[in-house]
Amino acid sequence: MLNVPSQSFPAPSSQQRVASGGRSKVPLKQGRSLMDWIRLTKSGKDLTGLKGRLFEITEEELQKHNKKDDCWICIRGFVYNVSPYMEYHPGGEDELMRAAGSDGTDLFDQVHRWVNYESMLKECLVGKMAVKLISKGMLPKSQVTDTLAREGPISPSYDWFQTESLVTIIIYTKQKGMNLDSVIVDYQYDSFRAETIIKDHSYLIHMELFREIQEDFSVRVVANVGKIEIDLKKKEHTSWKHLGRALENHNSLIPRKDTGLYYRKCQLISKQDVTHDTKLFCLMLPPSSYLHVPIGQHVYLKLTIAGTEIVKPYTPVSHSLLSELTEPVLPNNKYIYFLIKIYPAGLFTPELDHLRIGDFVSVSSPEGNFKISQFQELEDLFLLAAGTGFTPMVKILNYALTNIPSLRKVKLMFFNKTEDDIIWRSQLENLAFKDKRYDVEFVLSAPTSEWTGKQGHISPALVSEFLKRSLDKSKVLICICGPTPFTEQGIR
Repeated sequence: MLNVPSQSFPAPSSQQRVASGGRSKVPLKQGRSLMDWIRLTKSGKDLTGLKGRLFEITEEELQKHNKKDDCWICIRGFVYNVSPYMEYHPGGEDELMRAAGSDGTDLFDQVHRWVNYESMLKECLVGKMAVKLISKGMLPKSQVTDTLAREGPISPSYDWFQTESLVTIIIYTKQKGMNLDSVIVDYQYDSFRAETIIKDHSYLIHMELFREIQEDFSVRVVANVGKIEIDLKKKEHTSWKHLGRALENHNSLIPRKDTGLYYRKCQLISKQDVTHDTKLFCLMLPPSSYLHVPIGQHVYLKLTIAGTEIVKPYTPVSHSLLSELTEPVLPNNKYIYFLIKIYPAGLFTPELDHLRIGDFVSVSSPEGNFKISQFQELEDLFLLAAGTGFTPMVKILNYALTNIPSLRKVKLMFFNKTEDDIIWRSQLENLAFKDKRYDVEFVLSAPTSEWTGKQGHISPALVSEFLKRSLDKSKVLICICGPTPFTEQGIR
């Protein structure tokens, strides 16, 4: 996973570490890949054991089906027989059994709420709960909103006014310090949707507008009062009687984990080789979308493969490691870049690589727990990355070097198998030449005999040497991202 949530550990120097979240995968038997599962679901085989019948399931009935060969799980009010899926689950059977015979909504959301389970498990559907189980994930929307209005952030509100050519929507967040990263706007399928991120919640404006608008619009934030203004251009210069018809969750403040993932179709503009198996993909947002991915956060790319929607998380990068150091970054930039390793035997990345220029990929709204506030008064920044775990470090590195006046030192230790695997090696070395605060060290696990640098895998000795620093009480941030075994070893 490329998400980099923050957590602290006690140290006299106010140190912090940032580790990549995620779950461990388990080895699957031959013939138990995701594509094999897709083939099985399309074979016509009865996977529920109920011959296609659907039932209303009571809580008592659900609890009876709690064994490996008879395992029912409820997700958002729908019950699935996941026993046939056990051997295909990348997280292992034990993970599924944690929710056996119960409501697994919260557990599912914690681990991989981005997975399109409705598509993956549609042939395993047993039925719907007769009475909804009481859990955070199953509260009625109105109750969720009412609860948050009482217990969450101060409830925001909105208003609107119009001129002959414009409609302006004003969102009053009542939160100082809002910025353009906090706003996501989409106009598609005759639906206007504006999501404002307020701490761990989302405030939604979701409407079918009274009249059509042009695709391009502008977004402004008045940070000192927490006001957001969205200017919409009318297609016809006529007076609107009202703003429009409210759609699902309109004017609601709800936890971000309950909003679901919202996608827009982005066009593939270019792809270029970076290493022998890694490419830089450039996607363009539609004119009717405004989205800026904050530092340390990721999005999900979605493709339909063999009739099933497959989703994978990726962290956007800048076009070049050096670009943000020489050019201003426009928050309304319409292009999103991804460094992606292509796995020939994989399911998702070969399909992504086979896309032609002009084809479309669905891209979700951003997610992640990384807080930019961690950079306040930062003095030393240490980055540990393995392979494509380097991608979240790109924006972190650029931001630190260009925006943190207190920064004294940035060090990157980058682990790869061979020299050919090192992403943007020349750019990393050029950056070290241009900025004396920054230093990079490459570590290879399978180097050639000509390699004179460090070699091996991540270890306490390597990390200890890497983190050597002065004994004064400086503020330090340590970020680590890579495969699960790498991050686990690094955190130790």
